[in-house]
Amino acid sequence: MEQRSFNRLGRTVGAVGLGAWQLGADWGTVSEADAMAVLAAAVDSGVTFLDTADVYGDGRSEQLIGRFLRSRPDAGLTVATKMGRRVEQRPEAYTLANFRQWTDRSRANLGMDTLDLVQLHCPPTAVFSSDEVFDGLDTLVAEKAIAGYGVSVETCDQALTAIARPGVASVQIILNAVRHKPLERVLPAAAAAGVGIIARVPLASGLLSGRYDEHTEFPADDHRNYNRNGAAFDVGETFSGVDFSQGLAAVRRLAPLVGTDRTMAQFALRWVLDQPGVTVVIPGARDADQARRNAAAADLSPLSDEQLAAVRETYDELIRPQVHDRW
Repeated sequence: MEQRSFNRLGRTVGAVGLGAWQLGADWGTVSEADAMAVLAAAVDSGVTFLDTADVYGDGRSEQLIGRFLRSRPDAGLTVATKMGRRVEQRPEAYTLANFRQWTDRSRANLGMDTLDLVQLHCPPTAVFSSDEVFDGLDTLVAEKAIAGYGVSVETCDQALTAIARPGVASVQIILNAVRHKPLERVLPAAAAAGVGIIARVPLASGLLSGRYDEHTEFPADDHRNYNRNGAAFDVGETFSGVDFSQGLAAVRRLAPLVGTDRTMAQFALRWVLDQPGVTVVIPGARDADQARRNAAAADLSPLSDEQLAAVRETYDELIRPQVHDRW
């Protein structure tokens, strides 16, 4: 698999990683056996970057990854986790004392003395402008509790504020064929600063897989059911904030351009990989076959100018008015 660099971490990772939210909760039931099979299939397919969070299944995702790490001690993996969403979202909660407590819990869950990458998990906007917050993160690096830190953001403005911080190694942001705004300023700014970009929600919660239609129903414990209007967390995390029916229309317009050498999901992942400045894309997977297909997107040829133009035109005509100025 193509390798890309996290300059400020001094690491390279496979261009396609694995997002492990599904292995924790909020996507319907995923058994432990299926979760371990997903991890094995991804790593055997060349994935070297795993992204999780302390809140995914209240630690279940981290614990499963920790078990997998013990079974593959020489796999050369980079594990990124996130912290901060297990408490009420107030800026004053983001203190060094809490950081130590949160990272100690993740270190125990993952079985790691030093965490490879810890990201603030979509904190309140004020957090990004706090010198005390980033001084605290620098302290964790000095104490070798973490090797580096980054941020996961909801908005482009949050990303730009974080990129200006000299210690920030990465920004995780929603980027996909129906969320283009980060292309304008965030990706160029990150590239200029040497900050890695982790592209999350690359399939728009599965919408860009081409497998859904107006009759698709999601389980009660799946965020694509209960968070469509943002009842539990930012609605941008569910279908990227795109109206489901409008998203289906966009997928149907793009489907004839996919070709025969790739699936719709691989087409969508390749689109993300083709954007200058992306370090790693982190699709999730609920079974081993899906993990293998996602990883295979890294081996496909880049999209043609015609395909790229069609994605841009589809976004501009069908999606832009809904989402572009919101995040």
